[in-house]
Order: sequence, then structure tokens, then C-alpha cells
Amino acid sequence: MKTISSTEAQNNFGDLLMSVQSEPVSITRNGKERGVLISAIAYQEIKQQALQQAITNGIESGQPSPLSMTDIKNKARQRMGLDAKN
Repeated sequence: MKTISSTEAQNNFGDLLMSVQSEPVSITRNGKERGVLISAIAYQEIKQQALQQAITNGIESGQPSPLSMTDIKNKARQRMGLDAKN
């Protein structure tokens, strides 16, 4: 994977966009990797793989049970540290 500084990425953004069509590019700031730029096609493939894995996990998790939107909302509120009654 190619690595460039954030300043170089800023100054050569058009070239950077062309580069990511063939391989991901690591972007550093102060010598530390701060991000990775990938092509739109690579991003779509990653999203597709994640969706397929989620479907597979769901299928393998067992028999489905009825969904309760109230329960789902309460669990989400608990995870976010909010009062489940609101």
C-alpha cells in the first residue's frame, strides 16, 4: 500500500484519486497513519461483504422470534446511555 502525507494528499488530490483506483493509499499526519483512501468500487465490495456476513450470521443464529420495536428501541437507548422510558 502506498503511503503519503496529508499535505501531499491535499496538494495532489486529483492524482491521489487516480492512484486509489489501483490500490488503497494510506494517509499520514506527523508520521502516523490517520486514514486510508480506497476506490468507490473497493468500498462497495467491503459493504457487500459486510452485508453478506450479517445475513450469514443472522441465518446461523437460530430460529427467528417475533420482533418488538419497543424492546429494540429500549435496548438501543440503553446502549447509548439514555433513559429507556423516554
